[in-house]
Amino acid sequence: MSRPAVGRGLALPGPETLDELGAMLRLAGVAVRRSFTAPYSYVPEFVDQFRFALKIAIFPLVITSFALSFGPAGIQASNFLGLFGALDRMGGIYVLIVVRFFSPLVTAIVVAGVVGTAMCADLGARRVREEVDALSVLGIDTVKSLVVPRLLAIVAICLLFNVFALLAGVAGATLVVVQNHAPLGPFFSAFFSSATTLELAASFLKCAIYGVMIAAVCCYKGINASGGAEGVGRAVNQAVVVAFLMIGAIDYVFTQILLATNPLLSEVR
Repeated sequence: MSRPAVGRGLALPGPETLDELGAMLRLAGVAVRRSFTAPYSYVPEFVDQFRFALKIAIFPLVITSFALSFGPAGIQASNFLGLFGALDRMGGIYVLIVVRFFSPLVTAIVVAGVVGTAMCADLGARRVREEVDALSVLGIDTVKSLVVPRLLAIVAICLLFNVFALLAGVAGATLVVVQNHAPLGPFFSAFFSSATTLELAASFLKCAIYGVMIAAVCCYKGINASGGAEGVGRAVNQAVVVAFLMIGAIDYVFTQILLATNPLLSEVR
């Protein structure tokens, strides 16, 4: 006897891919709505999931952010600007590199690849062991007890990791400036004069959207896994691929909307 898939009740009609995308959106909407309704019994699970995500992902995030800021971005930018004796302009460039692009993108990729896959595997294991069915039989809301705390934990960790990614990115830029024997004062002056609160707020908003998407994809794939251990592995692989594709799509659409609605951000400052 087949089990009903959580979140599939109101899936979009049409091809299977659209069905799953619609089900993921439906699951995200239900989870967000139920996170604001009493009772708030998911708080202890949220704390556990947040601590788990922080423990396993903070080191990869900081290393990745620093490496990307120092390596492909910083070295190439410094080599180019050094030809014109304009290393002080790196501050303005790093507003685009770190605040607008690398920080939220690295945060989303690390969270999806490390935290999202771990949560997907955990939920998939619970599904194949029929723990999710047992909770349903006991009358426990599986979305509120399993999905809501993970969604809130991933969104919160994305917002927190964005701060660490920004700091690590600026640290990488600082090392590039020091390595080129340039003064730090002009760099930070150009950085803070070019940065705007709008770009910083947009960075955090993008991370929040990433968090909701990652949680919806990974929780959906995990809680609907089937086929034993092999099915769990397949669900994890599908979750990370879909999450990465959605990260790219969200990044493109969000950036285009941001620049179209705020032409000031496209001006050279």
